[in-house]
Amino acid sequence: MNRAPFLIAPFDASYDRAAFRSDSEPLNRYLREQVTPDIRRRVTACFVALADEQRIAGYYTLASASLLLADLPTSIGKKLPRYPTVPAVRMGRLAVDQVFKGKGLGGALLADALNRAVRSEIAAFALIVDAKDEAAEAFYRHHSFISLPDSPLTLFLPLATIQRS
Repeated sequence: MNRAPFLIAPFDASYDRAAFRSDSEPLNRYLREQVTPDIRRRVTACFVALADEQRIAGYYTLASASLLLADLPTSIGKKLPRYPTVPAVRMGRLAVDQVFKGKGLGGALLADALNRAVRSEIAAFALIVDAKDEAAEAFYRHHSFISLPDSPLTLFLPLATIQRS
């Protein structure tokens, strides 16, 4: 029987964080030092890809958010109710350990985040992300995310597009 290469699960403080090394020191530091207090304070949820029972191969965080209706592209905003904001889910962080780069894990983590947002019983219009650089922006664009007109490194994907897939 083939075993899936990664298990994606909610973060647990018992997982080995010390060995995690992505290409971003701020993302490494966040996982080592800040994720546990953020979870305890209920300001984020964190999900990890485990390469074995304890080794974190990648992670992402989700939190509630909103988008200003006026910030959306006009073609999308005109189809929404005239509320000042629309509910959203923010993927605040996404990181893959250097050892596991190039194996499609980033895309798998993004798909898992989208799936969790779609399955939630709490309504949200879109998943939003803040790309840290142009390479990250290209990653999200490759996955059909749309840039906000006045903030090209802030991207979103309407969750209704996932539900139709």
